[in-house]
Amino acid sequence: MVYSYTKNSDTETSLLATATRFLKEGRVLVLPTDTIYGLSCRADNQAAIKKIFRLKKRDSKFPLLVLVDGLAMLKKYVFISRRQEKLVRNYWRDARPTTVILSHRRNLPKELTGISDGLALRLPKSKFLIKILDRVGVPLVSTSLNISGRAAITDLKNLSLHFPTAPRNIDLIIDTGKSRRQRPSRLIDLRNENKPLVLRK
Repeated sequence: MVYSYTKNSDTETSLLATATRFLKEGRVLVLPTDTIYGLSCRADNQAAIKKIFRLKKRDSKFPLLVLVDGLAMLKKYVFISRRQEKLVRNYWRDARPTTVILSHRRNLPKELTGISDGLALRLPKSKFLIKILDRVGVPLVSTSLNISGRAAITDLKNLSLHFPTAPRNIDLIIDTGKSRRQRPSRLIDLRNENKPLVLRK
């Protein structure tokens, strides 16, 4: 099911309701993000997470990042000190979309984090995504829309060509046109609060 998203209040209200319902039902979606298109599901739904790994043909030892709607949600799933919180606030104020890694509380499915003790989280700059997160009430998986090892898909006109299984295996696809950004978020490991490590610029 493909929907085109336009900045129209009626369209947005309808899409928000549909996306929220599908996510609560444990389905897998393609959502526009503040970077590139992402494959998404509830971060607490083990079956949906496994489906995303299968769709991407991704090695299960590699973790997935999640989107949160703010620090209050983040704190439910990771350990964070005052210094780390200050760093996170500063990074998230930056214009560049930034994902941070912190030590997780192990209250999400183990498939999400692979063999890592860290969880990657981002506060999206998309108001549409924030509204979905608020309605769903839990973090959302967000991983690049592609077969692992291949270039991310930034224009859904080419979806069937580059990701043949996607249209029939993804429950909802929201198309906003070509991605404004052509690369994923900056990635910073904050588990050692005294030595933040930039993993992806």
